[in-house]
Amino acid sequence: MNMPTSSHVLLPRRVIIFIMFLQIQTITSSLSSSPQKQPFILPLKLQTLPHGTISLPNPSSRKLSFQHNVTLTVSLTLASPPQNVTMVLDTGSELSWLHCKKLPNLNSIFNPLLSSTYTPIPCTSPVCKTRTRDFPVPVSCDAKKLCHATVSYADASYMEGNLATETFFAAGSAQPGTIFGCMDSGFSSNTNEDSKTTGLMGMNRGSLSFVTQMGLPKFSYCISGKDSTGVLLFGDSNFNWLGPLKYTPLVKMSIPLPYFDRVAYTVRLEGIRVGKKLLQVPKTIFAPDHTGAGQTMVDSGTQFTFLLGPVYTALREEFIAQTKGVMTLLNDTNFVFQGAMDLCYRVGSGRVGLPPLPAVTLMFEGAEMSVSGERLLYKVSDDVAKWKNDLVYCFTFGNSDLLGIEAYVIGHYHQMNVWMEFDLVKSRVGFVDTSCELASQRLGMVP
Repeated sequence: MNMPTSSHVLLPRRVIIFIMFLQIQTITSSLSSSPQKQPFILPLKLQTLPHGTISLPNPSSRKLSFQHNVTLTVSLTLASPPQNVTMVLDTGSELSWLHCKKLPNLNSIFNPLLSSTYTPIPCTSPVCKTRTRDFPVPVSCDAKKLCHATVSYADASYMEGNLATETFFAAGSAQPGTIFGCMDSGFSSNTNEDSKTTGLMGMNRGSLSFVTQMGLPKFSYCISGKDSTGVLLFGDSNFNWLGPLKYTPLVKMSIPLPYFDRVAYTVRLEGIRVGKKLLQVPKTIFAPDHTGAGQTMVDSGTQFTFLLGPVYTALREEFIAQTKGVMTLLNDTNFVFQGAMDLCYRVGSGRVGLPPLPAVTLMFEGAEMSVSGERLLYKVSDDVAKWKNDLVYCFTFGNSDLLGIEAYVIGHYHQMNVWMEFDLVKSRVGFVDTSCELASQRLGMVP
């Protein structure tokens, strides 16, 4: 499984588990007064949903559904004539890219030769000379005098190809001139994951990201539990049934710092509680230092949550203390899940459910996020013979230091059954606990 990248090397984070499968269907609706922004729905590719029009509570809203089942992917339409592609949705990356020729073990490929609207970007373009998050070094010029780009990941994976523009179909209308990477070579350490996708859709705040190029002021998502339907929505999410969202402001850095990602969804973490006990660590440890190391990023492209070493150690010790006599430690120093999660427990294979566990509360500026119940532990092994008829569960917080990450990363596993709103106009992230399955039903995504 791929690891998130270290922020200090300014590489895009490798998507671990948040992916979506969607297929665009244009919907005729009288709710929208703008013919260029007709409501539309992207039904699940892995689940049969009823066809027909869907009434939206707000004419400016655009909603998508997805299936959360280890790997989730999203289908999108682009080009002329249209081609369907599947893309990884990642709020931790900027540049969107597609596989543009047949590669081993890849099922879905975008063919630029079949599109009349595909336009490669020449070396003379300003895009080819601008430093961005994904290109800390300006992209090069190939033999055909086209913009050549390489996107690298922390697990040694990389993709190479040309920057280009194409017409994407989103928010009910065509979006011509969208910049993306048309990748025709590369190496992946996870062919099983990549075989399910045509590319990646970057959704951070960078100038080349999908959300920025589409001019989307706000988007939200709600991730359901395994094998359940969730929602991705473009537009306002002021629904009465949601209840009031708790907001925390995005942290902005006016000057560039070597270890600070200025286009990430960075929030201010101020403390952590286990049960009712506040971790006894200095508050300054949660703030970025003079190099920018230590920012807190909300990232849908990372599965679990990672904390800097001293905070992780304090959390680990307190969680062990409060679960003593309730849970049985694995006590195997050679077993470290995903290279960064060394707190694991043995649970009897015949046991139904987990015992009561102390909630871990992430205390942000102006808002708190409580991680409780099944979101605290993750079953990592079904090999009961190896563990004397016990299953292995690991703590869903990991040590950033073991991965070489100079940051706190809030992963999507701790965002399950939480309505997450990214408000780009007011520069804030809002969230509220909810049932994502119920939210999907209320939005007409499932019967």
